[in-house]
Amino acid sequence: MNKKKLVNVLMGVLALLLVVGMAYQFTPNLGDLFNKQTGTPALTVNGTTVTVEQLEAAKRQNPVLSSTDTGVLGDDFKTFVVAQQVDQTLVSNAVKDLKVSRGDVDAKVKEVRAQNNLTDNKAWTDALQGVGLTDSDYRKQVRQSLAIERRVDEIKKAVPAATDAELQAYYDLNQEKYQTDARIQGRQIVVADKAKAADLLKQLRGGADFAQLAGANSTEFKDRGGALGPIENGAPRPVAQVALPSEVGAAAFALKDGGLTDVVESGGKFYIVKVEKYLAPSAKPFAEAKSDVATAVNASKQNAAVEAWVEGLRKDAKIEFKDLNWKVEDPTVATVAGQNVRYSQVIEQVVQNQQFASLLQQVPAEQASQLVNGILKPQVVQQIIQGYAAPTIAERLKLNLVGTRQEIAQGVAAYGARNAKVTDADLQAYYTENKAQFESPASAAVSEASFKDQAKAVAFRGSYTRGDFVSAASKAGGTVSERGAVTAGDGKLSEELNAAVFAAKSLKDAADGSLSDVVKVGDRYSVLYVTDLKPAETKSFAEVRDQIEPVVLGQKKSSEGQTFLDAQVKTLKPTDNLKTVLAAQEKRVAAQTPKTPATPAKDSTDAAPDTKTDGSATPPTSDK
Repeated sequence: MNKKKLVNVLMGVLALLLVVGMAYQFTPNLGDLFNKQTGTPALTVNGTTVTVEQLEAAKRQNPVLSSTDTGVLGDDFKTFVVAQQVDQTLVSNAVKDLKVSRGDVDAKVKEVRAQNNLTDNKAWTDALQGVGLTDSDYRKQVRQSLAIERRVDEIKKAVPAATDAELQAYYDLNQEKYQTDARIQGRQIVVADKAKAADLLKQLRGGADFAQLAGANSTEFKDRGGALGPIENGAPRPVAQVALPSEVGAAAFALKDGGLTDVVESGGKFYIVKVEKYLAPSAKPFAEAKSDVATAVNASKQNAAVEAWVEGLRKDAKIEFKDLNWKVEDPTVATVAGQNVRYSQVIEQVVQNQQFASLLQQVPAEQASQLVNGILKPQVVQQIIQGYAAPTIAERLKLNLVGTRQEIAQGVAAYGARNAKVTDADLQAYYTENKAQFESPASAAVSEASFKDQAKAVAFRGSYTRGDFVSAASKAGGTVSERGAVTAGDGKLSEELNAAVFAAKSLKDAADGSLSDVVKVGDRYSVLYVTDLKPAETKSFAEVRDQIEPVVLGQKKSSEGQTFLDAQVKTLKPTDNLKTVLAAQEKRVAAQTPKTPATPAKDSTDAAPDTKTDGSATPPTSDK
């Protein structure tokens, strides 16, 4: 096992992710793993030393944080690392009183060794030594991780269960999460022969009784006339789409107004489904959804309790910097409802943003910092302000919302959008703007006969009318390539061949398909044999209306909810000091950046051109 892999294994084992709001992560990092109370003190947290080595190791192990040491981003990353290590130390100190037995530690270590094929003592020792650890060091870290886990469990268990009022409030604002599946009442005929299925479909379209044909021909459910579900009160019991093979289910559930599917092949069988009634998804009654709602709400209350615990530890933390190189500024970036937002909280969300990580890989750090300061940080500050404001707003509106700050903010927004509705005009506008989403490109099965000589290609195209294409083309001197199923523009055909199949108006009927014109491809000439040609189709608005509606409604709810939340936050008159904080940071970083020595001025005698009395320059003369 290489060093990098083992480090990841150890980190994965020791990690404890507390899902509270924006996800506080207390993960013993490389600095902690190597910490044996040695190293250069960087700061103390309530008297506990955090070393320079710990901070540097924490920075190295994260590809985002290690991407730059200079400029505004370098300053941001240093602030984040210090804040992270302060939190780590506070939490670790808070669980020192918890007892973890040797047996529990042994069980966890044994589990890790088994999972990573390190049951051999020498392999285990060698692996630990590869990252500078002893078995004793590792067990200390496991003991700490288990202690944190137990304290979190204690906090969660002490949280009272959600009240009925809290459950009802959550359900009322999140009914879209508790929907029944779409279902159909219907019947099917399943046969093993495609021709027989086609004949049965023809009879059905001619008015034949489906149940009778199913009873006489279907290999499945023939005893109940092909009913998909058992007969109840004279009709088939409704079934969900998962009750049918995927291709069959997709075809049947597309029939919102009922009707017959075409013959659908799946797993070597051929299906015809008659949809007698389509039952759209609908909200489950509260009583039916209550158990799932309780699970979600109780988890939110527990996360909020852990969030409060961590913030309580921070509140009275005493931090002293011992190494001024690691002294950071963490000013108040915003204030709302009597609460201060620290700048490190903003940086935390920036660092954890996946788009930011991608940005760093694409542009220089200086350019990235300009984009982040101008776009991402202002958005993050507003999001945090909303979170801090949300509990006060919920209380003022008498909403029984619980959870972390961000969860309550989401609840307030949902309350503001509770009456959102969409009109046919909204749906039609979305359909028009996104019509390309509902297009099915043209497709066909294609074989290619390639000839060295153009005349032979032309002669073959003119003579072939029936028989096996491959044999005929080979006999005529062509080289045949089976291209198989092709979709327009999928890259399986060159641009010229793609156009010859899907854009040409001059396909010639031949055998069971058609022939393209002769097409020059490089120094050869090709004739394409095309079968099963299906033109491009665009689904009508009526066909996709039900598909569009939840999307458009979701967009409208998001917009109306955000507008409502913004208005409510505004009444609390929050302050946003981000611009001031960023300006001060830029000035401070500039002052700390070493000045580049100025380039000495050239001596006036060094190859300076002679100057005429009129001010013009005389070119220097050559030595030649």
